[in-house]
Amino acid sequence: MPSSKIQNEQELIRWFEERRSYQWMVQEYKRKYDIDVVPSFFGNFRRRRGLERRTLRNDDLLPWLLKDEHRWLFPAQMLRAEARRRAGKTLKPDEEKRVKNFVDRLKRDGLVVHYDIETKEGFFYVPARKQDTDLVRKPERKTTTRPRVD
Repeated sequence: MPSSKIQNEQELIRWFEERRSYQWMVQEYKRKYDIDVVPSFFGNFRRRRGLERRTLRNDDLLPWLLKDEHRWLFPAQMLRAEARRRAGKTLKPDEEKRVKNFVDRLKRDGLVVHYDIETKEGFFYVPARKQDTDLVRKPERKTTTRPRVD
């Protein structure tokens, strides 16, 4: 059986508690131990040790499979941030303000976010219908390939 690349479990746990990015961990492992690893090395460690997920899934706010070019557009970013806020996560002050403005604008203008994978723009703001009870126009079925894990 090959030897483990894990040099110090407590150090890795501390890095997770400090919310270090996977990229930072990759670089630090190379600098400190001269060991090349990929980000998934740390994700696998986190999962095996039962540590809290770094990202959270909210397939009610992002129920769609997004094209890569749409993944980081403003509506997707704001819906992810709103999901983190709803989950009780701490947002950076500027992010908190942007999310509040985004949600307030949707409510004030009676709009919801609609996503169409077949379009160049991807996201649209459309008038809310009676059945639109949250921030998004829910598709007939969720198409995300990464559903929330409860």
